[in-house]
Amino acid sequence: MYRSPDSGDDPPSRDQSSGITEDSTASGIGKYARGHGILQWSKRYQRYVSRRSSHRRAAESGPSHDPTDRPESRTGEYQSSAAAAVGESASAVGQKISRNAPSLEPLYVPRVTQPDMSHDEGHLPTRITDIVFDDLPTSEAGGGSGHQHERVMTPGTMTSLGKPLHRLTEKQKKKLFFIEALKTRYKVDYDKVQPIPYIKDRLYCVDKVYVEGGFEFMPTQHVTRGSGSWERLESYKSVFSDQRIQSVRRIFEGEPGYGKTTFTLQLAYDWCNRVEGSSMRDVEVLIILRMRQLSGIRSIYRAIEVYLLDSDPRVKEADIAAIIRESESALVILDGYDEYPDQHSRRETDVQRILKLKLFANTPVILTTRYLPDYLAPITKRVRLTGFDEIARDEYIRKAVVGEDKIALSFVKAKLKENPVLEDLCQIPLVFVMFAHIAHEDKDFQNFKSVTEFFRYMIRCFHHHMRNKSKGSNTVRYRIDENDHAALDELAFLAISQNNQQITWSRGGMCKQLGHDFYETYLALGIFVEEEVVSFNSASEVEVRFYHKLFCEWYAAHHIVRILSQPGHDISLDRLFRHMKPEDLQYVYRFACGLNPDVGSSIIQYLARLHEGRFTVLCMLERSGDVKDILDDVRGMCSQTVTIKEGHNRLLQRSTAQVLDIAARHGIPVSRLHLHRCFSMFDVTKACIVLKSGLRLTNLETVEVLRVEGHIRDTAGDSNGIRVTREELLGLLQTCRTLTKLRFEGRESLLPPSIPAELISPTLKTRNIMVSYEDGRGMIHQLNWDDGQWQNATDGPTLRILQEEQDQQWALEELARLSTDGTPVSCLHLDQCFSNFNVTNKCIVFTSGLRVTNLVTVNVLRVEGDNTGDFEVTREELLGLLQTCLTLKEIRFEGPDYLLPLSVPAELIPPTLKARNTKVSYERDSDHGVVHQLNWDDGQWQHQITARGPVEVRINEQKRDQQWGEKELAILSTAGVSIFMLVLVGAFSNITGDTQSIVLTSGCTIPVLQTLRVLEIWFTDFDLDAFLMMLAYAKECTEITGLIFFEGDVPVKVDPLMIPLPLKQRRVEVKWWPPGSMRSYYLNVDTGIWNVRDEGKSGEDGTANIRE
Repeated sequence: MYRSPDSGDDPPSRDQSSGITEDSTASGIGKYARGHGILQWSKRYQRYVSRRSSHRRAAESGPSHDPTDRPESRTGEYQSSAAAAVGESASAVGQKISRNAPSLEPLYVPRVTQPDMSHDEGHLPTRITDIVFDDLPTSEAGGGSGHQHERVMTPGTMTSLGKPLHRLTEKQKKKLFFIEALKTRYKVDYDKVQPIPYIKDRLYCVDKVYVEGGFEFMPTQHVTRGSGSWERLESYKSVFSDQRIQSVRRIFEGEPGYGKTTFTLQLAYDWCNRVEGSSMRDVEVLIILRMRQLSGIRSIYRAIEVYLLDSDPRVKEADIAAIIRESESALVILDGYDEYPDQHSRRETDVQRILKLKLFANTPVILTTRYLPDYLAPITKRVRLTGFDEIARDEYIRKAVVGEDKIALSFVKAKLKENPVLEDLCQIPLVFVMFAHIAHEDKDFQNFKSVTEFFRYMIRCFHHHMRNKSKGSNTVRYRIDENDHAALDELAFLAISQNNQQITWSRGGMCKQLGHDFYETYLALGIFVEEEVVSFNSASEVEVRFYHKLFCEWYAAHHIVRILSQPGHDISLDRLFRHMKPEDLQYVYRFACGLNPDVGSSIIQYLARLHEGRFTVLCMLERSGDVKDILDDVRGMCSQTVTIKEGHNRLLQRSTAQVLDIAARHGIPVSRLHLHRCFSMFDVTKACIVLKSGLRLTNLETVEVLRVEGHIRDTAGDSNGIRVTREELLGLLQTCRTLTKLRFEGRESLLPPSIPAELISPTLKTRNIMVSYEDGRGMIHQLNWDDGQWQNATDGPTLRILQEEQDQQWALEELARLSTDGTPVSCLHLDQCFSNFNVTNKCIVFTSGLRVTNLVTVNVLRVEGDNTGDFEVTREELLGLLQTCLTLKEIRFEGPDYLLPLSVPAELIPPTLKARNTKVSYERDSDHGVVHQLNWDDGQWQHQITARGPVEVRINEQKRDQQWGEKELAILSTAGVSIFMLVLVGAFSNITGDTQSIVLTSGCTIPVLQTLRVLEIWFTDFDLDAFLMMLAYAKECTEITGLIFFEGDVPVKVDPLMIPLPLKQRRVEVKWWPPGSMRSYYLNVDTGIWNVRDEGKSGEDGTANIRE
């Protein structure tokens, strides 16, 4: 008779017998198990008893020749109780397994905890955790389970807590129950990784397929929401060992598909299996919760009990709190904060308390998310996942796709290189995984001209596999039309077009919307994923989500195309996309442009109006499917300064990177690349520039001038300098093969003190690239290629003054010091802070109101604006400024903020100014592609055209702006430069009688522009005559494709006979946005009726739509 360890008695010896034979035990278990519907487990236990008995007989008396001869069990009642426990509790283990996971045959559980034995002879344990088995076997690829030898833990067996089972206290037993139950739960999750959605029988243990992408951290003392400086981590294992990011609060950021959840599964695997070299070996308790499951849940302990312990009655909420609190090393992971339903709840939840350090204040917590929470504790450390680079992609192909087959590896890699349009998409690990498997298995894998083509092909692969599989027996039948998914399209669109996007649905609700057969087919395809969620009332429901957000965007794009291509639709793009930010849903826009070129045209115009120029190029590529169709636009962008700023969203930075890549692949020169406060480092091993956002610029072969500016970092990690090593500098110069000038600007530029001459290749010496940098004193240094030393390239320091008043105050003090010392200022750069020049007091006035009077030692003055104000510089101010700064050799005005005089009368120019011949230049807008320089002989401006492609010109209501606009348009037109868009904002007055010129409100005129493509007119009302004259003017512009009226009235209907025939023949699009309207209207040039649509067929009652 076995007694409870709590009684203090020792367990029975090997020779003791309870009087219950193993045969009778197994038989009793079989009856018990059949009664509970789990005969499988009783049979398994019978096999165990038989095997165990045979092994014991063999050890004691040699090989047995009678396998039916079974001695009595030495632990009789204990084994009987244990087996019954297995029977009753088997179904509970898989309670929350996804329907997409394989069935576990036979169902296997990890080692269990101390059985709760009763003194009653007939008692049977009631839970699976009343048995202690060995650790689970490691699953092989495919989800199979190779069983290890099983054993039943006896009371004398040593537990993982270092004590025999019967020596544990009640608190220790509960802790053991708790830990082993967590391991049971986590193994179910990490053993069912499914790389390809539609192949259900190919499931992997996470450790078989996990490949590290990039990990970076922000090394700041206190958390910041800015993009800051990021530094690379060596490995995901460094997350817990690197002292620079040690904190009780860490946030892991990553975009959808970047592997945040897979990362947590790998941590769970390391913890459960005590992986050598992993920091998880030192973690005693690991809690992983999926945030999307925590809707309405206020207590984190209750969530752990429900989702991780299956409401085990032996471990209560108070026990969980005590275990976590008293554990030597606990770690809590909250996965997917961006999917947390209650993140904006007014009632404070435990999750919010955790973020605010009100809960688990001393327990390390990791939060994974796409974006930062509203509140961050100051001690929070930020880590981000940057996706797959080339090394990670190669490792995954070898590890999970082709093994050591080098030929197959080369084939998959070649397919990616042949599809450069997918380069950005394949940085997403989840997408690359599908690409790699499909490319490997389909030897006829085609080349794709757009992302839309690839995604369409991938979806077809899903359906093709399903159709073939459904021909077999015992499979889900394929009963749907592959091309009929309108209901799903609408569901997907409604999900992402809300202010708070929907990510999950109830199974019943989705079946009702889509139909049972359709739902089951898409579930089998792998496009839908089911997950059983347990609620607090012990009831459960099945939630459904898309395999990845990209699939949701794909079907939503179909819905957008469907409604925008219908005759007579009354939806404006502003209203349609009002909650759909391109930076968050870029592929919706790109897919829609690729699915329907006509709809794509209207979307591209919409994006252009939002000044999403570089992203517009990507949409144009999707629409045409041929990169050759957009090369002119790329040339136009690259002929001007291409700027990437710290404040640009990730989409804009990515779009710019792809424009640079297209330019490099087609040999298009990039005249100037300006990295404005966004440069982080140059990665020598991968030959690319890394931005602070984590984005990598990998193809810079055609960049001619590179300017790296701003607040980067110093040796402390979070200051304002630029730090570039000797290896980085040489690598950058060798990578940019057409580079002629490289300049680093910043108050604390940290470059190598010299470059040993033996490290300078003959090629670099021959190219003689001008490399300069600004040191901490504002001095400019230039690299001498003969000896690798830096030479002083200026007569004094360079000072850059910003908008912030604090920065301006510092600059004033520095100018005063330099003036007192008699030190010349090489360049004074006024960056968006110049307001005017006070002629009376002979001083520059800043936007803050501060004034600078110490200008006598300035050699170069650079005044830069950024379209944030309107400042006219009079001829008196210009002349006064030049006469005050006696040492001034050059003054440059840049940006649309500043309007200079059209000329300076020669009689007003003092002989001293003519003799000094100070260089005065003016670039009104870099988009215009014209630079003006003042000629001191006659006081007129001379011009230089810098544009190498299409330009955009904007003219506002100010007289001076119109005068300059008139001048620049004449220059561009004479030179034959293509004008992509002319925008008149409150500047239009009328058309001349001969319809050959536009008259502006100032009286300036714009003659017919033969190279004009699109004309936009804002805030102007047109009667019928003026409107017809406007159409007549457009007719004369032979390359025009669009005429757009914003926020002004136009005639409701036009006689179609009055519409010029060339406009009809060229299908020029005439568009109207009425004042305050959320709808845009398109003029049907055949009927003269405005319709809310994109095609050229008349609606039934367009006039009624307008009046409505």
